[in-house]
Amino acid sequence: MEITLHLGAHRCATTSFQCYMSKNGARLAAAGIGFWGPRQMRMGLLAGVFPSPGPVPALQQAARARGRIALAIAKAEEAGIQQLIISDENMIGAPRRNLQDMRLYPGIGERMARYCDALGGRAMRAVISVRAQDAWWASNIAFSVARGAQLPSRAQLAHIAASPRSWRDAIIDLSCAMPNAQLMVMPHEAFASVPERRLAAMLNSAAMPRAHAREWLNRAPDLPALRAALADRGSDPALLPQGSGPWQPFGREECAALREAYADDLYWLRAGADGLATLTEEHGQDQAGQTPPIIAQTRGREHDQEGARRMEQAGRG
Repeated sequence: MEITLHLGAHRCATTSFQCYMSKNGARLAAAGIGFWGPRQMRMGLLAGVFPSPGPVPALQQAARARGRIALAIAKAEEAGIQQLIISDENMIGAPRRNLQDMRLYPGIGERMARYCDALGGRAMRAVISVRAQDAWWASNIAFSVARGAQLPSRAQLAHIAASPRSWRDAIIDLSCAMPNAQLMVMPHEAFASVPERRLAAMLNSAAMPRAHAREWLNRAPDLPALRAALADRGSDPALLPQGSGPWQPFGREECAALREAYADDLYWLRAGADGLATLTEEHGQDQAGQTPPIIAQTRGREHDQEGARRMEQAGRG
């Protein structure tokens, strides 16, 4: 049985993909494709991967986790599952940790090394989505504020925008933690609204079910929703700008710096990512390797109208 880890990231249509997989579970199982999502992963299956304080030693907790996961994998194999998709974005870290550290997934390497050990090294593929940093951070901040977090200060926003850590660093950390796994990178702007194509690209397979493929869940709240959330907890809604669209907390120059960082990330990925990862921008189009097409190495190439439309739509999530 092949095991593929879908790692999110957060705010990259991950919940929509998980919903698509769950609602198509019977169809996919009939084709030998199994799915473990947050419901399975967060109900004790992973307990002990990160040891808890208590009388049971850490090594014993980890051993129990490995045994528990091995039994679950064996049951899936006995049920005829040939390809297992494990999807849980919290494996690479919590969104609040990104905001606290003001950096992209600083603990991704250590976390995924632990999870790979718990899986007995059986994960043959890891898939992660990347997203333009100005949109990713804005979505993350808006979602956190709606859940009760404080509005970030100007100093915090400036620190985030100036951080040297980018998706490239997170991907390098991930490749070090999973040296024997194929690492696939899928831009949010290309795959956010097409989970069936995301799954087909993951498995390098034929077309997947389209049922429930256009259910877009867990979008970031817009400005009216955020003002209402602030008012509900006694904060001043006037702290947010007027308007009815998505909230962009960063200034123009900060957005430009974050966009430039993303352009650099994509350039590195299109140029082969030093052999560490494969960039998939469209199903059937893998742009990576030792000798990628020359056009893929050219920065600043114009996007067609469809690509621009998808970028604008994804930026609103």
